[in-house]
Amino acid sequence: MTRDRADLRRLHFINALFAHATGHDLYLADQIKGAITFSLAELAAQTSAHPEFAAKFDAGFNAAAAHLLAKLFAHLPRRGFFHWDAALTPAAATPLFARAELMAGLRQLAPFRESTLLVTNLRPALIPRRATPRRQRDYEEALAFIRDLTAARTARSANLQLLFL
Repeated sequence: MTRDRADLRRLHFINALFAHATGHDLYLADQIKGAITFSLAELAAQTSAHPEFAAKFDAGFNAAAAHLLAKLFAHLPRRGFFHWDAALTPAAATPLFARAELMAGLRQLAPFRESTLLVTNLRPALIPRRATPRRQRDYEEALAFIRDLTAARTARSANLQLLFL
């Protein structure tokens, strides 16, 4: 993926993630993307010198965006936010541990009429290197499991955004 495509992907990601703050204004989303990229300047310089570090930069960018979003939602008392990083431990993305983490998050989000559940690093946790048919199937099953669990455990009156990053 070229730098231009990666930057455009990040811009659209930030635009979607911070839509409530930017009003889908790409200029404002670009400002947020620039701030996050600036905070990762050293990693960006390493990535420029060594393109093989692109995955590491993407992971850092995603983590910084999730952290910024959590700080933003902390100031909105009527809106819930929960972030689950599927790559925290080697077993975190397995169905048993994923269910426990997601249920804890859904319990935390239950009092809010509007909330966001952010799931990061699910794909890298289940498909660490090559996408074999079995790993791809496990990933698709995990996506379906998370969607079904979230739908079943969320009140009909609640507006929950489920984001996969």
